[in-house]
Amino acid sequence: MNQGVAITGMGIISAIGNTVEENYVSLVNNKMGITTIDNISTVHSAEIKVGEIKKTNQQLVEELKLSLDNNFSRTAMLGVIAAKQAVHNAQIFSINEYKTGLISATSVGGMDMTETHYYDYFEDKNLIKYISCHNGGDVAHKIADELGLKGMVTTISTACSSAANAIMLGARLIKSGKLDRVIVGGNDALAKFTINGFKTLMILSDGYNSPFDDDRKGLNLGEAAAYLVLESDEIVKKENKKVLARISGYGNANDAFHQTASSENGDGAFLAMKKALQVAKLKPDQIDYINVHGTATPNNDLSEGRAIVRIFGEENAPDFSSTKPLTGHTLAAAAAIEAVYSVLAIQNNVVFPNLNFETPMEEFNLIPQTTLKHKNIEHVLSNSFGFGGNCSTLIFSKSK
Repeated sequence: MNQGVAITGMGIISAIGNTVEENYVSLVNNKMGITTIDNISTVHSAEIKVGEIKKTNQQLVEELKLSLDNNFSRTAMLGVIAAKQAVHNAQIFSINEYKTGLISATSVGGMDMTETHYYDYFEDKNLIKYISCHNGGDVAHKIADELGLKGMVTTISTACSSAANAIMLGARLIKSGKLDRVIVGGNDALAKFTINGFKTLMILSDGYNSPFDDDRKGLNLGEAAAYLVLESDEIVKKENKKVLARISGYGNANDAFHQTASSENGDGAFLAMKKALQVAKLKPDQIDYINVHGTATPNNDLSEGRAIVRIFGEENAPDFSSTKPLTGHTLAAAAAIEAVYSVLAIQNNVVFPNLNFETPMEEFNLIPQTTLKHKNIEHVLSNSFGFGGNCSTLIFSKSK
């Protein structure tokens, strides 16, 4: 097996916790963060439930000690919180001591700020400062500025697989020697734009999402941010760093089937998982747990399930579950928060439950793990799939 790239720090804020520790407590205690909407005024508030972080923008401003005239979007503020946690967890005290980069993922960017001021931009010149925070790149640069990072900064936006691709790129940059250390992850805040868009696609549930259930109705949107610190073995050895886990495999593929739907046979998912196993030099039977993408939409769960059957077989599929019934689908942040959950699964030797499951799907004989399960876990495979058919798979392994 390939030893992989070391993970030395993690940070997260989501609907089920403001830290890594709080998220873990919620995961093992089935504490769902799916509620009605509090922070956004929308005509759909009575129709849908979301995984919302119960902090107002003003509270986030105060927590980060930002000036009153700041132009930070909610997405950027969530990202700064998670990234600072990760850097602190990795015990990095001099951010530019080594060749360090930041690869941040987002799909919404500063859309929440644009929605707030859109109709007033041309009437009030004082609002012009908010225009620049619309694009996703602004989020990454604000995080870098708050960290004092002077190195490489870039943004990835491939819809719901964005953070997986950020993590993948970071691992490859370390492997190639281009960087010694890289902060990777993603963030997205809830916005009217997202709610309306998914409402139009008719894939939002009017209740609680139930991945891989035959009666699943759709997803609950969520918001979150999470980051990992990846470091080279040279730094780990020199600094005597604690390694939380390793990224041993990764794969990316595009089934090019439809703008928003995955192919029914899961071609992209199949290829991504196959590539990740090849990079990790692992056989399918060595995977102990799959953190599935599991959005609870009719299309995704059918497509992902068929891809799992193609890789592992129905009878030999490892334990799998989706954590989205707890957090909601956090779009570009999904792969990042689920990377944290994958590492937590390895550290604590647990399989997290797939909540709200009742009825097996008719198309195949795959049953998710519905209760917390304790077992030895060496390797976790995590799937993330985005609109446009962008499918990404990461494999996390226990550090030897």
